[in-house]
Amino acid sequence: MPCPAVPDGFDFTDPDLLQHRVPLPEFAELRRAEPVRWIPQTSNLAGFQDEGYWAVTRHADVKYVSTHPEIFSSYLNTAIIRFNEHIERDAIDAQRLILLNMDPPEHTRVRQIVQRVFTPRAIRALEDNLRSRAQAIAASARARSGSFDFVTEVACELPLQAIAELIGIPQDDRAKIFDWSNKMISYDDPEYAITEEIGAESATELIAYAMNMAADRKQCPAKDIVTTLVAAEDEGSLSSDEFGFFVLMLAVAGNETTRNAITHGMHAFLTHPEQWELYKRERPATTAEEIVRWAAPVNSFQRTATRDTELGGQQIKRGDRVGLFYASANHDPEVFENPDAFDITRDPNPHLGFGGGGPHFCLGKSLAVLEINLIFNAIADAMPTLRPTGDPRRLRSAWINGVKELQVSTG
Repeated sequence: MPCPAVPDGFDFTDPDLLQHRVPLPEFAELRRAEPVRWIPQTSNLAGFQDEGYWAVTRHADVKYVSTHPEIFSSYLNTAIIRFNEHIERDAIDAQRLILLNMDPPEHTRVRQIVQRVFTPRAIRALEDNLRSRAQAIAASARARSGSFDFVTEVACELPLQAIAELIGIPQDDRAKIFDWSNKMISYDDPEYAITEEIGAESATELIAYAMNMAADRKQCPAKDIVTTLVAAEDEGSLSSDEFGFFVLMLAVAGNETTRNAITHGMHAFLTHPEQWELYKRERPATTAEEIVRWAAPVNSFQRTATRDTELGGQQIKRGDRVGLFYASANHDPEVFENPDAFDITRDPNPHLGFGGGGPHFCLGKSLAVLEINLIFNAIADAMPTLRPTGDPRRLRSAWINGVKELQVSTG
């Protein structure tokens, strides 16, 4: 098999790289020539005392790793593939309390409790309220004269409101949740002047807020989701700590990722006007899944090998970190016909934008799909002539495929 035309030292988690683009050409080279490749890093560059990670780029391999937690652990080094090089190991280990970073059987126990939040009945109960909010968001944006930022005026609001509605956060407190979640994932971007310490402080404040909610419901149960999660002792419940970390995960996994999917989706429509015309005319039910495939809001997560194993023709040693690159998997021509086309009628669409299956498949998929459908229906009704007035400004991040600004106009 020929060597891939990827320069030595090319790191798929380099935040400077991801600030400018998703490296789809390099992913294609690896899928063709070396689908599992060792990516060296100088010691502790990513916050881990090791020399690098394995980049996994094929759809089948990403799915295999995701569905074999007994071989590939989320717990050992967490699912976050790159921290700041100055982070203390204790700070990494503390994140094992988040569902994203657990392995079975503890993951199984906690997931069985929190999935009560995402039942079809619970999601349906939110739909009318979220539809009204989506319509109000689009109407407010339409009323603006001149150019405006789609991220702050449209994409941000509905995911935040959905999560807040889901767990009953009062309207007056929702801006704080948004601010904390932004700070937690923006520490790589110098424009925000947010240090790792500020991000950690924001996480602590959010956890404390959620723990106080849990303590209140344990003291005075109510007919709401928080009570269902923390006060139903006979059915199993979350401790206050566990509820705090669950809300922390929702703030990032539910808020940030859906917001970026909506922004990438809008940009895709604006740069593929024939798809926008098709959407306005037919509103295909397949649209949201294609937006998530195309956007891949999480560029990568990682696992750590629990034993020596083989993957994609490579010998993986126990303790090696393994990077799962979802954007690459979602463009694998072995799975997707014409994968570089944005096609809202694509069906079937076995993308890995919600994870590669297995225990960490996205709990909130049905809510995210609902939000995407509601907001684009509202945009198509209220702002059918929306157009771009500038290029997207991307977030500097090692693992989030984020857009922090997208200027548009209704004129």
